[in-house]
Amino acid sequence: MQVPRSIGVADVAREAGDLIADVVSRLPALPPIIRYYDEFDDATRSITSPTDTVVFELLIYGRLHRLDFDRCPGAYGMLVKQLFLFLLGKGLHVVSAFKAASGAMHFSVPEVERLVDAGPHKIGREWAVMRARDLPQDAYRFGKTLLRLLCAHRLCGWSPTYEEFIRSSLPGPATDSHAGVHSGDVFLSVDEEAAIVRHLDETVSALTSSVSAPPAHEDLCDAGMLLCAYQFAMRPIQIAMLSMRNVRIWQDAPDGPPTVHLTFHMAKQKSTSKRKPLTRRVKREWAPIIVAFNGHRQAEGAAGAARFFAVQSNYEAGARIATLVRKLIGSDDLGTAMDLRHTAAQRLVDAGASHEELAEFMGHSNVRTGLVYYETSATHAERVNRALGASDIYRRVAKIAHDRFISPEELTLLKGEQQIAGVPHGIPIAGIGGCSSGQPACPYNPVTSCYGCRKFMPLHDKAMHEHVLAAMREVVVFFDQSSRGDTSSPAYLQLQRTIAEIQAVIEELEGDNR
Repeated sequence: MQVPRSIGVADVAREAGDLIADVVSRLPALPPIIRYYDEFDDATRSITSPTDTVVFELLIYGRLHRLDFDRCPGAYGMLVKQLFLFLLGKGLHVVSAFKAASGAMHFSVPEVERLVDAGPHKIGREWAVMRARDLPQDAYRFGKTLLRLLCAHRLCGWSPTYEEFIRSSLPGPATDSHAGVHSGDVFLSVDEEAAIVRHLDETVSALTSSVSAPPAHEDLCDAGMLLCAYQFAMRPIQIAMLSMRNVRIWQDAPDGPPTVHLTFHMAKQKSTSKRKPLTRRVKREWAPIIVAFNGHRQAEGAAGAARFFAVQSNYEAGARIATLVRKLIGSDDLGTAMDLRHTAAQRLVDAGASHEELAEFMGHSNVRTGLVYYETSATHAERVNRALGASDIYRRVAKIAHDRFISPEELTLLKGEQQIAGVPHGIPIAGIGGCSSGQPACPYNPVTSCYGCRKFMPLHDKAMHEHVLAAMREVVVFFDQSSRGDTSSPAYLQLQRTIAEIQAVIEELEGDNR
């Protein structure tokens, strides 16, 4: 998969500049074949005749990436090839080698020659000039790797003793890799998470219903990938690489619900030895999604190392998840798999998880990686205010999910099973509205789950919903006092969501009266 063309060092010295040509002539010749491991397809890939090849075509996580050396004339292209091979020889992932080599396109030949010619004693000045240009990170990766290559071969005054100097004294431009986390732009709101949960619930309902048609194969696949991203904070590459053999399903009792375990490996690790397996248990309520899709895949003959979701790349997995989430929450930008990952991490931290628990859940090899989530976590007082709906910071823009408002007269005409009533947390509540499908057909607790449901028909009576809101707030205060500030229980978090959705209904009624 290469495009050959002969490039001789002697012929290109005049185009590329004498210094680069001289450096290339002092480096060992490229081998006849460069090999790298493609973990996505579990195969070893080869680049034949790299010296004469103009384009390296690399399969990375199922997608084709091109290193085009026509952008680097003459000996400069040979130098970039040497740099690419150097990184592979250091045991770095082909992604890292590709990114560093791609950074070469941001420099002209004279700029690279100035960097090479600076030596250890003048590199500080040259690096400061380069840093001031505010280039992409790949450009600075290329610059540092080039200097490390010179160190390894003791060229232009460099030697291995300067490795630490290069690492610590030549910084890239100041960037905030967690800007989205600090600003909160990557986090889904309570109602947006509720939309995801309801979609997964409805998918399960469609699978178990004897009336409605089961979900289509592609829809079931998308729901399964969404489940992995939402419940386990899995990255697209982890979802795409999940194999059939790593999806284990069994039943503890013949007539009992299925248990589903998924095993995937840590991602973004510097070495293969650190890619430890992570095993997760799918929620019992959502297990039917994985069970049903597993049946589809087995019917297609998939087994063993075959990819469970049958996607062709990590990009496809990420794109399909983002498309589904954005459709569910009505967003044009928020909703990527990484947004779900950040949201899951913040949700865990807000619930009181320790550094070690967060690192284990996220698959971080270093507990310090997740510190940013603790820096942005709400204080206990803020979490209580959020649950009470009393904090302006956490008041939502109303995104109502219900059927339609009904009048008291219409409510009395509904069948008894369609009139909602219940005793949540010991508080008798009735007359808040109706359900288009009927309470007996709903597996969820009335009142605490009705608000925000698309089958809910709220009563057109603001005072009634304000009464429910006041009652729910009393329960929040009781929880806070009796649990000594433990705001991590599922019941407490459910109350938080319910109050937010009751407020949304009240706000919509207020809007109608304006």
